[in-house]
Amino acid sequence: MALSISAVVLLAIIVFILMRKSGLKAIHALVCVLLGFYLASSSIAPTISELTTNVAGMIGGFKF
Repeated sequence: MALSISAVVLLAIIVFILMRKSGLKAIHALVCVLLGFYLASSSIAPTISELTTNVAGMIGGFKF
């Protein structure tokens, strides 16, 4: 059975867990979100997108 989950949903869950368990403050999470928006509009955005696609493909190729 294949499970497909959006990277945005996965990262939101990770941030929520970090806020609850590891003491990540809401302002720190907001700074991370803003950094993401600025990175998305930068010239490095296609490279980041390609990297995450390749990593997701590698993870998806593992046989358990």
